[in-house]
Amino acid sequence: MKILVINNMLEQKHLNQIKSAATALSHEVFFYTAESEIPQLNFDADIIYGFAPSIVKTSKKLKWLCVPWAGVDSLMTPGYFANEDCLLTNAAGAYGVSIAEHMIATSLVMMRRLNEFLEETRNGQWLKPRPQRSLKDCRITVLGTGDIGTTFATRARAFEPESIIGVCRSGKSSSTVYDKVLPVSELDSILPETDLLAMSLPSTPETRGILSRERLALLPQGAYIVNVGRGSAIDEDALADALDKGQIAGAALDVFQTEPLPQGHRLWKTKNLLITPHVAGNMTLAHTRDKNVQMFLTDLKNFTEGKPLTYLVDRKLGY
Repeated sequence: MKILVINNMLEQKHLNQIKSAATALSHEVFFYTAESEIPQLNFDADIIYGFAPSIVKTSKKLKWLCVPWAGVDSLMTPGYFANEDCLLTNAAGAYGVSIAEHMIATSLVMMRRLNEFLEETRNGQWLKPRPQRSLKDCRITVLGTGDIGTTFATRARAFEPESIIGVCRSGKSSSTVYDKVLPVSELDSILPETDLLAMSLPSTPETRGILSRERLALLPQGAYIVNVGRGSAIDEDALADALDKGQIAGAALDVFQTEPLPQGHRLWKTKNLLITPHVAGNMTLAHTRDKNVQMFLTDLKNFTEGKPLTYLVDRKLGY
């Protein structure tokens, strides 16, 4: 079979690992750093590790698409794949460390008001201390208890919070890091008892708009929000209103309804909003790159041997 690897973040050791595994399994592999490099003669690939829309949308020969990221909502449109039987896997499980560290970092930046101090010191100001908040004794609600949410909760536990409550579709989690796990149907009941709302949801019909204006109003005065899942989960105008009015003490958004965030968008000027340009994940950490490649190689062996793929996406659920 013919494999195309399309990724500009992989190191030589990763290319060697993939080449060695493919050769051992009697596959032919070609490496590219961008889709534009792929010659027409390789549009008949059987497997793609990376992303090449021009092939996915036109080739009926493509049997398996392995995308090196977690969110696959953009691929859920009916008719997106020329071959509707093409298997789809993602890298959910590779980004927990990177994104959890980002969530801890942005939470501390907001609660310890480091962003304010940074701006003031850059302007040559030396101001007196001011009231700050702490993750210790904080009531944390984790909305989305998958790999990312649970990795964050595990790290947040070290800060001795008052509680960590998980909220997910099923209301169940195999992790013992949570004090309890609730179904989404009980989200409204826990929001008034939430000091920090950490969101790491995929984009599905059930999660879009889940943090509505009405639910934002349920959070207590001075609560904080971190969102690293999908921008579609939050009513952005309602959040901006809550921040500007001081109802919400701060929010850190790494994802937005429209990306890049358009110039002139009101969020750029919203009070106490920490914006990062969708950089919590990606393949920027060595750990993430290593795990990402190993996940692909695990399923390459499974695929070759006719076994179920470990990281197969459930297209009905959207993740």
